[in-house]
Amino acid sequence: MACRSKAWRALAALRGDLAGEVLVPEDPGYDDARAVFNGMVDRRPAVIARCAGAADVVRAVRFARELDLPVAVRGGGHGVAGSALGDGALVVDLRRMRGVTVDPAARAVRVEGGATMRDLDRATQPYALATTGARASGTGVGGFVLGGGSGWLDRAFGPAADNLLGVELVTADTGRTRASADENPELFWALHGGGGTFGIATALTLELHELPRFCVASLLFPPEYGPPVARAFREILRTGPDALGGALLYLTGPPTDVVPPRLVGRRLCLALLTYAGAEEELRGLAGPLLAPPHEAQALGELPYAEAQCLLDAPAGLRNHWSAECLRELPDDAVDVHCALGERMPVPALSRHALFPQGGAVASGPRAYPMPYRDAPWVVHPAACWADPADDERCVGWVREVRAAVRPWSTGDVCPNLIGDEGPERVRAGLGEGNTLRLEKVKRRWDPDDVFRFGRDIRPV
Repeated sequence: MACRSKAWRALAALRGDLAGEVLVPEDPGYDDARAVFNGMVDRRPAVIARCAGAADVVRAVRFARELDLPVAVRGGGHGVAGSALGDGALVVDLRRMRGVTVDPAARAVRVEGGATMRDLDRATQPYALATTGARASGTGVGGFVLGGGSGWLDRAFGPAADNLLGVELVTADTGRTRASADENPELFWALHGGGGTFGIATALTLELHELPRFCVASLLFPPEYGPPVARAFREILRTGPDALGGALLYLTGPPTDVVPPRLVGRRLCLALLTYAGAEEELRGLAGPLLAPPHEAQALGELPYAEAQCLLDAPAGLRNHWSAECLRELPDDAVDVHCALGERMPVPALSRHALFPQGGAVASGPRAYPMPYRDAPWVVHPAACWADPADDERCVGWVREVRAAVRPWSTGDVCPNLIGDEGPERVRAGLGEGNTLRLEKVKRRWDPDDVFRFGRDIRPV
């Protein structure tokens, strides 16, 4: 009874102190607040603190420490593993903290911890500036950057973490600190791909790059043309400039203006090229993809913030994702990838993607805990469906993809592209040296493992 009284007193104090909102299971709005992007995740936190600013985050962490509660952190809430929630935990919900401040003279932007890629890209676009962002506009900037960050611009500007200039954090001892190249450099190293379990990132400062023009070429093919299309796509990226990016995808034809009505709901192969440059230059680069028979095409300039919405999917559906980094993409691997695309469950919002790396990904800083940057290609099966009766079929397909491409896999892990696949895969994907170093940083900044959800880095 005494413990319960202490908890109620602490909760009442938190409600009184927080500028934001506090929700517990009995409150209206609790179920909406705990819903995340992946509909397969159903967890019941003890308390949700919807923070209005960094001071609220400090108060929320202090409350959690007083009651010995673990803390989960919710930024954009797009992570497929659902680490934004924890059963019986305190959730620090940052989604009210979405401010974006652009400094065009310094070519830098300060982004609050709850901002999404949509917030960031729309703020920088009027200045013809951008930084590497996710391939979906609803992705939270904080989790994306701290996990490494792969997107349409990574061959041109490097992964998102390479553009990280500084992080403002609330730590497990309820202090506020900053990590940069000059302040807490070992913590700053860990935040370049090591994830967000070292503290709560209330704001990040990112480097911006000039992006006066951005173009997209989108070509839809019947799925049986996948192998020759994939080979052409491979050669275009192999010989093309670093400003060129994109993806080869199998997907179900969506009901959009660029998809003919007769193709809606059918399995298709999409070759998507993105280019940080002029339309006429992209048209020349895309030439080899115009030869195979295709069902539809669109090529032209598109504001980068709009291009970021091309692969958006609605929240609340069931999702299971994974990824394999490939050391090479020979014809045999192309054939296997395309055959797996032919087996992708349809109709659904699932996608079977092949992303190029190279360029500034490969030439970036070698010291950060991002060993996957040497892989020239990444296979990313992302199953997305509505009916729980399809769980086994869709999850099984993702596992089949991973197993089939393993002969060409480096074993490295792009953490933002996978779900919860256990600590051993994360450890193997990071490498033993990186993992041990990250664990030492964890011990320094969170020795009690308060921030234990997400990347499984334990204090040692």
